[in-house]
Amino acid sequence: MLNRFARTFFTRLFTPLAKALLKAGVSPDAVTVAGTLGAVVSALIFYPQGQLFWGTVAITVFIFSDVVDGIMARLSGRHGLWGNFLDSTLDRVVDGVLFSTVAFWYFTGGNDPVIATAALACLVLGMLVSYARAKAEALGFECNVGIAERAERLVALLVMTGLTGLGLPPVVLLVTLVLLALASLFTIGQRVETVRRQAAAVR
Repeated sequence: MLNRFARTFFTRLFTPLAKALLKAGVSPDAVTVAGTLGAVVSALIFYPQGQLFWGTVAITVFIFSDVVDGIMARLSGRHGLWGNFLDSTLDRVVDGVLFSTVAFWYFTGGNDPVIATAALACLVLGMLVSYARAKAEALGFECNVGIAERAERLVALLVMTGLTGLGLPPVVLLVTLVLLALASLFTIGQRVETVRRQAAAVR
């Protein structure tokens, strides 16, 4: 949902940068790997120390590499199976590190195990959302449905975590994570039902 509305805007915004990187000889894969490393290192440095705002700022800068590498791949004609696989796999790494480092902070210095548990629930359910689609498509089914895709999960986490770092009451982050977990659970159900109907039609 968010992907559809934001894609055009961010494509226009980052196309000049993508063209400049291609002109400099940088490959889309290099941008994918660099963005992943940047986001992971930023999360590991800032979030476990409770630096939620500055951690979010640093992570967000690197997260945009996910847009830039896609534009570069399309412009260079390298948008293929390998790039898709690499991008999707590293996305799971970033998601795992972000939610787990938020959970780590609230299990330790943040002293709020309820928020930490909610973050871990979002992590597990988010992985299941992605797995359900990947497995369905591997079996030849269409499974691009759901209200809580990766973009929505990341925006919800980063915005609310950053605002919490600026003084927003932590209960707002907790409510956001609980709603995100419920939305992810609902999305899993949507995808399971979608595949079930398609499988029944095949039989």
